[in-house]
Amino acid sequence: MSDGRGSVESVNADPADQRKLLDLADLDARILRDEHVKGNPPQAAKVRELIAQRSSLSQELVNRANARDDLKAELARVESDVAVVDARVKRDAERLAAATNAKQAQGFEAELASLARRKSDLEDAEIALMEQLEAADAAVAEQEALIAETNAQGAELSAEAKRVVSEATDRLEAARRDRDAVAGAVPADLLALYERLAARGTGAGLLRAGACEACRMVLPPSDLAEVRRAQTDEVVFCPECGAILVRTEESR
Repeated sequence: MSDGRGSVESVNADPADQRKLLDLADLDARILRDEHVKGNPPQAAKVRELIAQRSSLSQELVNRANARDDLKAELARVESDVAVVDARVKRDAERLAAATNAKQAQGFEAELASLARRKSDLEDAEIALMEQLEAADAAVAEQEALIAETNAQGAELSAEAKRVVSEATDRLEAARRDRDAVAGAVPADLLALYERLAARGTGAGLLRAGACEACRMVLPPSDLAEVRRAQTDEVVFCPECGAILVRTEESR
């Protein structure tokens, strides 16, 4: 009988051996699912997203830290200027105290007045910079907290992914052992046919209620009639997907 994708050699097999192919197909499906989980755990996409997010957050942290450092440098410059003004005030005050004539005294007084205005301006700038620096420190701390939270989420997801991969690995090992045992009980010619079909899709499926469970397609009436006319030991195929159609009591 044709498999729907071209002719195949005629194979006969005991119905009990054909039913073993359903176990084999189920194990192959489980192996395929767990191989996918092992290679790409469901947490992987979110972990990659968090890595990209952390990179963006880290760059923003660098920007905020640089802005804070610029403010610190500017504040240090202003504080240095204040110290210079204080030193000049002290010097001019001493000179004023030692002045011997009115003209000299007036000059020192004018200089001291100018220095007082300069110091007032510097102190105003100092206060403004300190306020900006406080906000910049808060912005850096906020960004560091976001990065810490992202790292914690990533660590949690990575640990969960490792657990999922470990469990999938255990299931794979068990399924492969079971598959070897089932395959060893299937006649060589039937197994070879199944393996060839499984390499391009699903190797076998149960015929139930007129439908192939390998592809979930309902067989046309003429094809279904042909399948039902076949001898119980004749290997028949789904005309839609080419899988071996395994007939049981549920196929009637």
